[in-house]
Amino acid sequence: MNIVAADWLPYSLPLKRSWQTSQGVLSERRGKLLRLRTSDGKFGWGDCAPLPDFGIDEASAEAFAEETAQLDLVAQKAGLPLNSWLSGQSPIESLAVNANLGAISSIGESELNLALAAGYSVLKIKVGLGDWQEEAVQLKRLAGQLPAGGQFRLDANAAWNMPDARAFLIACNELPIEGLEEPLRQPTAQELASLQSLVNFPLAIDESVRLLDQAFFHHPPVRRLILKPARHGGLLATMKIGLQAGTAGIECVVTSSLESSCGLLACAHLAATLAPRSTHGLATGDWLAKDTGQPPSISEGRLWLPKDVGLGFIPTLDQRIGESA
Repeated sequence: MNIVAADWLPYSLPLKRSWQTSQGVLSERRGKLLRLRTSDGKFGWGDCAPLPDFGIDEASAEAFAEETAQLDLVAQKAGLPLNSWLSGQSPIESLAVNANLGAISSIGESELNLALAAGYSVLKIKVGLGDWQEEAVQLKRLAGQLPAGGQFRLDANAAWNMPDARAFLIACNELPIEGLEEPLRQPTAQELASLQSLVNFPLAIDESVRLLDQAFFHHPPVRRLILKPARHGGLLATMKIGLQAGTAGIECVVTSSLESSCGLLACAHLAATLAPRSTHGLATGDWLAKDTGQPPSISEGRLWLPKDVGLGFIPTLDQRIGESA
């Protein structure tokens, strides 16, 4: 594999609506695609989309893009979809994914019904944006509209102190909650373990990667780990963490960092490699008003991976990402 050219193609992609969390609000996604070209005319692609507020700095995002582009070419050379090359197993066709409904304050019956009609059974909601008591009341109201089998996946984005987190969990423990990510503002393993003991559903860490030491895996304080490959500097480093988690009995869920379709495809291949039976946070492509390429198809609550060899990314002709390959 002889790489003869490499270039970065900047992009700026507006969102259809604001992406709101307890850490701030996004109205557009900025980043750059890496395009590698080999002497035999193959292209490898990677996506660099930093998100410093969530622990994804420029260096780790660039490392993710560079490794993805190289692995894209390696898998193409092997004649395999990227997930099959990574796992050594048969290709995975599809993955269950959760709907992304946004902030709890913006969700009504129509938003709920649209997601359910699209085949989603796990609905992700951002909490921790206002008073926890008001959010608990709103969640109970929404739960009354869920059909049998429907569940909420909550994400507090490190919003609460320990007393508020504890009170929210106790108030909502009997609701159809599939999991809750990042309940605490400055969590310790001991505090998370205490909260996990209160509820039947998994708590998860996402941004709190500083907790991922050997003690975390020997005595897991939570039952779920959210993996964002760009935060960990690449697919292979994230796979290593995922394998450690699996050995410790911790479920892994892969989520995008609201990257463009190029980065989203890389995350989907990783999810198919690590946890093909889990429900992943990868239905984010429809938040973008414009994209760098065709996002993976989603139907009946499942993301369908491309059958092409390698990453399967096909860039658009949009001038926002520079000259087309």
